[in-house]
Amino acid sequence: MTATIIGLGLIGGSFALSLKDKGLCDKVWGIDHSERNAAKALELGLVDNIITLDKAIAESDLIVLATPVDTIPVLATKILNRIGKHQILMDMGSTKEELIEITSMHPNRGRMVATHPMWGTEHSGPEAAEHNAFTGRTVVICEKEQSDEDALRQVVSIYSTLGMPIRYMSAEEQDMHCAYVSHISHITSFALALTVLEKEREEEHIFDLAGGGFESTVRLAKSLPKTWAPIFLGNKYNVLDVLREHIHQLQILRRMIERDDRDGLIEAMQRANKIREILK
Repeated sequence: MTATIIGLGLIGGSFALSLKDKGLCDKVWGIDHSERNAAKALELGLVDNIITLDKAIAESDLIVLATPVDTIPVLATKILNRIGKHQILMDMGSTKEELIEITSMHPNRGRMVATHPMWGTEHSGPEAAEHNAFTGRTVVICEKEQSDEDALRQVVSIYSTLGMPIRYMSAEEQDMHCAYVSHISHITSFALALTVLEKEREEEHIFDLAGGGFESTVRLAKSLPKTWAPIFLGNKYNVLDVLREHIHQLQILRRMIERDDRDGLIEAMQRANKIREILK
């Protein structure tokens, strides 16, 4: 099988490595709009060759979209316009509703499988690619009934070979749940970093005094803005919904602190501790 990965950053680069490591493809080709990223991916051995989109559509068995989410619907449509009946298109984007809506009536929609592997780090670019990145991580497949059986079966086989548990959801469910468990974590981390940078003017104090708790909480603020701005805007209403609840919880804690409500703080934090029962 010949696969082409479009977008050779953290996710696309790691997926390319996984395909090669597991021997799932005879050839892994790459495309990236950044000449620097394309050259680095080739240098690092993430892909065997850098090619054009025309060549990918003409000769690939599998085409994988790992670009920013705001570019995926247009790219998917462009590829579906020319894809063959034996070829498979899959995406790895964090949001799905717009993609599903735009492609739902396309005559070749069945050749596409919409997926979201639930893995990532704060790092970016081909250098950030990791071996075994997806092992043990859940992957969401959306609107599986809209995909042809053979295309779905092939994608499921790939993810299963990578050791990934698979969950099936609608695009609406996927975007809602990702807002709650992923997108809010990133936007909160960005906000915390901005708060500290605004209030703590002495950078050496941040460096010298920041402990492990701060570092782990603000780690996601190192993530690539060009990746996350489209995610927040593409999942706007779900992100706004979870932000409202998050701000509400912050306001409750703030009022407790203002009132010196020790018992209320302890009770609230004990309820929060229940997350340990879920995330063991």
